Amino acid sequence: MKVIVSGGAGFIGSHLVDKLISKGMEVHVLDNLSSGQIGQVNPQAHMHVVDICSEDAKNIITNIRPDAIFHLAAQSDVGKSVQNPSYDADVNIIGTINMLEACKNARVKKFIFASTSAVYGNLDKGLLNEEDDTDPSSYYGLSKLTAESYIRLFYELYRQNYTILRFANVYGPRQMPKGEGGVVSVFFDLINKGGKISVHGDGKQTRDFVYVKDVVDANIASIECGDQETIQISTSQRTSINEILSLISDINGVQVPKEFTSPREGDIKHSCLCNQKALDILKWNPLYTIEEGLRETYYFHKASAINVQEEEVNE
Repeated sequence: MKVIVSGGAGFIGSHLVDKLISKGMEVHVLDNLSSGQIGQVNPQAHMHVVDICSEDAKNIITNIRPDAIFHLAAQSDVGKSVQNPSYDADVNIIGTINMLEACKNARVKKFIFASTSAVYGNLDKGLLNEEDDTDPSSYYGLSKLTAESYIRLFYELYRQNYTILRFANVYGPRQMPKGEGGVVSVFFDLINKGGKISVHGDGKQTRDFVYVKDVVDANIASIECGDQETIQISTSQRTSINEILSLISDINGVQVPKEFTSPREGDIKHSCLCNQKALDILKWNPLYTIEEGLRETYYFHKASAINVQEEEVNE
């Protein structure tokens, strides 16, 4: 099977590329490296340094004619979307349209889209499901929701097959320490630097933290399952920021110093997604507990910090 991963040099995308290659697939990566890192790309993948909004990207897809496209490339920083909504819309809406047009031209069998829990906004509900109202509180959530609408309309007009996956808060190795979504990576980065962790708000805000390797498995399951479906990829469990810090302290063996600051504009207080539909349709279930995922992530960051120190000494 021949597949394309947009954003394949990024956090989730690079893990997905590794797994696809391990399954014997021919994998092509589209990434402009604005946030992705070339060093994270599996050497067996075919790398194309290109912007997803460009005509070149469309031509590459048309020439490759893949069986499936995993569209993960995005502007995913909530704060950045509030500061620069035009850029957010260009990447997340125009970029998705460009990918869809290329799929139509290349007769791609399946378009798998990485969406987000941010489409729901601040809904006052303990456990969200796919039929709940969408009311984004950030431009990031709005741009992803708009992209979803384009995907559904492309199916109505051109019968472009798709699966939309709404991710909860994904965490794990290779995640950049920035943005609200990368809170776990931010915390580990500060610990390695010996800094104090700044917690926006009171730390009681909760998220549904799902490990990146589980998210990869859900994407791969979507190749054969979930046609014309919107499916949440989550653990169905709430974890507060304070609980994350407590678990990290246990893993680290030292109490993590922290300070509380004001909440950020556009942030959501609580978010937890029901994963029953993923279990029923994709036959997928998260395998990692929050403790297991945090421990793997901790050792990754610790090893990365040691490598950086060794490089500095050698210089």
